[in-house]
Amino acid sequence: MRSIRPSSTARPRRGRRASSSLAAVALASALALTATACGGDDQADGNPSASAAAAGTGDGKIKIPDDLRQKLKEHGIDVDKWKNGAWKDWNRKDWLREANDFINPIIKGLWDPNRMRHAGDPDKGVDDNDISGDQGVTDPTPAPVKARQVAAPYHVNAATSGKVFFDSPEGHMVCSGTVVEDPAHPGKSNLVWTAGHCVHAGRSGGWYRNLAFVPSYNNAAESVDQLQNAARSEIAPYGVWWADAAQTSQQWIDQGGETGGNGAPYDFAVIHVTPEQGSGGKSLQETVGGALPVDFDAPAVPKVRSMTASGYPAAAPYDGQLLYQCADKPGRLSIDQAAPTMYRIGCSMTGGASGGGWVETGADGKPKLVSNTSIGPVSSGWLAGPRLGDVAKGVYRSVSEKFAGQ
Repeated sequence: MRSIRPSSTARPRRGRRASSSLAAVALASALALTATACGGDDQADGNPSASAAAAGTGDGKIKIPDDLRQKLKEHGIDVDKWKNGAWKDWNRKDWLREANDFINPIIKGLWDPNRMRHAGDPDKGVDDNDISGDQGVTDPTPAPVKARQVAAPYHVNAATSGKVFFDSPEGHMVCSGTVVEDPAHPGKSNLVWTAGHCVHAGRSGGWYRNLAFVPSYNNAAESVDQLQNAARSEIAPYGVWWADAAQTSQQWIDQGGETGGNGAPYDFAVIHVTPEQGSGGKSLQETVGGALPVDFDAPAVPKVRSMTASGYPAAAPYDGQLLYQCADKPGRLSIDQAAPTMYRIGCSMTGGASGGGWVETGADGKPKLVSNTSIGPVSSGWLAGPRLGDVAKGVYRSVSEKFAGQ
């Protein structure tokens, strides 16, 4: 979550107001590259072998769709240089930023156990001084709620939760994410819900790179010491799923920042994923055994008894390897006079929990995703998430519809 100075991976920024409420969509074709070696957190990693293979082709050749090849060319990106480490250049003027510029080639083996284990949180903190009650109501700061560790195996007790990994100018980063239903593919969703600051830098940057989702990360809840020599199949038992599409709100792209709360009410994102290795034809939902419906018309705060936030907190005193949850009755948090009021709960989770889903169980007894972790104070103690409405629905539907015929 972002601290206000955001407490997650990305922080909200101050910027020009979005010109419209339309969500920004970024969709790209994925290609697979075979990595010869993926070092620790101090290596550039992912240099592919000369015989890089396209995912699913088995013929030892890289197959790049014409539209992707043209898009790369328009931005001055040489495919061979990109796969050999050119993606690490964040200073170039072509750091892809606009809604339709998202490009995320699969680099096989890049996210190895060591790299995943050492990924940092992208959150920045928020100061209470950055909060205003201009939009109507900001309830008193909630009492801290100590996060409880989810019992292992996560695949049984929190099947839809996982970690989102990506590369930023600051290095390897991590957020949390949730498998959600896809109306275009009932029972066979490949959609993951997370925070906008986990996919895009906001006003001052562009799309992050090497974006991937690992469901039920560290499924057995092993300690850091136990994971030192863990195999990839142990730390990512249900595979590594790469984003071949990502979408966040135009408000986040225009306003989001490294610190403060700007853009936080629109700090959500949806990614569509594809397996790095074959999944036997199974979707992500079929692989993990479930997906949550998303409620874009959740009840107002006074009518909500409790919300449960899940995530993998990485900032001290946590280490990012274990899944935690906080349950609390939400209050209201107003960041900006013109922006929607956010949900806020007491919770001790820290950075790394950003993007994790907030779940409410309705009168029908069925759980549904109603928000995601966006911001929290540098000192922890509470979390805040956007209330999902029409803009969030537009983001969600755009990604779903893009793959409706596939």
